[in-house]
Amino acid sequence: MKEISQKELEEELALKLFVVLNRAQEAAQRQSAADIKRYGLNLSEFAVLELLYNKGEQPIQMIGKKVLLASSSMTYVIDKLAKKEFLARRACPNDRRVTYAYLTDKGTELMDGIFPQHQAAMATIFAGLTTEEKEQAITLIKKAGLFADDQ
Repeated sequence: MKEISQKELEEELALKLFVVLNRAQEAAQRQSAADIKRYGLNLSEFAVLELLYNKGEQPIQMIGKKVLLASSSMTYVIDKLAKKEFLARRACPNDRRVTYAYLTDKGTELMDGIFPQHQAAMATIFAGLTTEEKEQAITLIKKAGLFADDQ
């Protein structure tokens, strides 16, 4: 049996980590999407509503970056949510190029009703990990992501 070098081991482990991480993310996202669908929303719509619910009014240009949506998709999602009267737009008084999105009363009421249930569904998805393991996973995945961004 051939002995592998440390470099080969690192490369093999990196590839395995990539595959395992992607499979775990896909499984978690499937469960999350199924939960969100119960509320008549898709993942993108929920991500925007969740951001505004937890962070407050945001410049539309920044929402796409924060929820990982292309600007063309962002406009579509914002338009859909505005049509459903869950959010509204407000022009920035200091910069005409900037438009803010914020939750309407209807949007806040929706999120008040569904966010605790969604949070519980996320807890169920990750119930296979202890509190300490969740904290470790957050730290390690964040570290890997920041390092990858710097490459």
